[in-house]
Amino acid sequence: MNAFHSPISSKQKVSRRRSCFVLFDPFLPGMEQSIEQTTEVLLCLSPGEAADLKEGINFLRNKKTGKDFILYKNKNRVRACKNVCKHQGGLFIKDIEDLDGRSVRCTKHNWRLDVSTMKYVNPPGSFCQDELVVEMDEENGLLLLELNPPNPWDSEPRSPEHLAFGEVQITYLTHACMDLKLGDKRMVFDPWLTGPAFARGWWLLHEPPSDWLERLCQADLIYISHMHSDHLSYPTLKELAGRRPDIPIYVGNTERPVFWNLNQSGVQLTNINIVPFGIWQQVDKNLRFMILMDGVHPEMDTCIIVEYKGHKILNTVDCTRPNGGRLPEKVALMMSDFAGGASGFPMTFSGGKFTEEWKAQFIKAERKKLLNYKARLVKDLQPRIYCPFAGYFVESHPSDKYIKETNIKNDPNELNNLIKKNSDVVTWTPRPGATLDLSRMLKDPTDSKGIIEPPEGTKIYKDSWDFEPYLNILNAAVGDEIFLHSSWIKEYFTWAGFKDYNLVVRMIETDEDFSPFPGGYDYLVDFLDLSFPKERPSREHPYEELSVSPRCMASAVHLLLLHSG
Repeated sequence: MNAFHSPISSKQKVSRRRSCFVLFDPFLPGMEQSIEQTTEVLLCLSPGEAADLKEGINFLRNKKTGKDFILYKNKNRVRACKNVCKHQGGLFIKDIEDLDGRSVRCTKHNWRLDVSTMKYVNPPGSFCQDELVVEMDEENGLLLLELNPPNPWDSEPRSPEHLAFGEVQITYLTHACMDLKLGDKRMVFDPWLTGPAFARGWWLLHEPPSDWLERLCQADLIYISHMHSDHLSYPTLKELAGRRPDIPIYVGNTERPVFWNLNQSGVQLTNINIVPFGIWQQVDKNLRFMILMDGVHPEMDTCIIVEYKGHKILNTVDCTRPNGGRLPEKVALMMSDFAGGASGFPMTFSGGKFTEEWKAQFIKAERKKLLNYKARLVKDLQPRIYCPFAGYFVESHPSDKYIKETNIKNDPNELNNLIKKNSDVVTWTPRPGATLDLSRMLKDPTDSKGIIEPPEGTKIYKDSWDFEPYLNILNAAVGDEIFLHSSWIKEYFTWAGFKDYNLVVRMIETDEDFSPFPGGYDYLVDFLDLSFPKERPSREHPYEELSVSPRCMASAVHLLLLHSG
């Protein structure tokens, strides 16, 4: 992008054809309308400050707003971006390992950005950084401008209407599953209510209400955010399909289809609807919803805005940067994940820096980063009510005792306390079967009937899980003939296509207690040329060892590559 652009006004009018996707109406014609795109000046440099920009990387701050920026100067060209990592909003600093002076490193997870191209180089081939417009004013001063497209949820805006008590109720079931009563409609989010997730790695922490299946069968529609099995639970959907196979289920139009494995699952669902992003889906005259993609994982993750009579409910689910960080402010209710510990990294890593002390400190630091990130997001968006959810899982299988004890999760009450220190947002830590009455809570957060807790004596936490049926299926898969031939290893890594990266990994197949498996695989992978050497190469290289049980041998490499900074 050139550093010199013709001046643009502070506001531009853009005429677009508006499309609308309607659930229960077969057709709604498009129509012309004017949508306003705004331009915001983020930083102004005087002619002297602009002349003092050095060749290469420049870190700058707007002292009035406290916002940070990165400018890269190459002779008469300047590129610029916000100093915010696209992963989890970390701050970039100088990358001392980059001798060419073109890259910066994130202080959170060591993601690296080449600011001469605005492409991330670690993880390689992953993302591009959003650029800012660079302009010179009439006096040779420099301006950084951000072009803000119209927010899709602002199309056909509706003012909040009066809500009767009990008209909108949100009942927490388990993990990321909420049952929403919206007038005379019922909507359910991400039903995981029975069985495990991620093979047999995760199990429900909370005991779901005994009538959970009846609640699902009575829903008018279900939203499933993404393909991860703590949101897309085939054991749950199998139970539902046995009673109501035609229930309407809605998913976003992601590159990786949510139901890519439906045929192999054997679950008979007949009414799955894939909807476009950023367009209101009209359910009835009072109710509509809009699915948005994640800015970090747009190929898979989504979030949702539900609006009833002008009152918005925002569910960001597991999105790292939902909608690229652009979200509606002052919604009635916001809910998001909070717990951390989803990847399991670095419990199965050994050797080198991966001592028990290092793991404990890393996990503690990551938890704190996530808490601060979520608290800052809530402070910025200022919802009336905030609810932490999508983090109530436990590694309950006996073989995962070490991971359970090591992989400490965030406490939702700790996050809520942090939020309340920095804002007036009302918080809700849900328990299974608890119901929030939105009208009462908006009118008076101290109303004793605003949140109805489950009856006294209700079982909150699970203390037993039915492992055997699911383990039998998994054990059968592990015994598949493909794993009897060592060629599957090379085929897997060749298929994954990750190479040209100076990293050597030793993969050690173990039993469920992470002891070397007799006769198991033990091999090296050199990702520089995607070879499988018998010995470590003589060149200098990062080296990691992974002890992995048979069920996780292939997928464990993905975790390593994400964290190998």
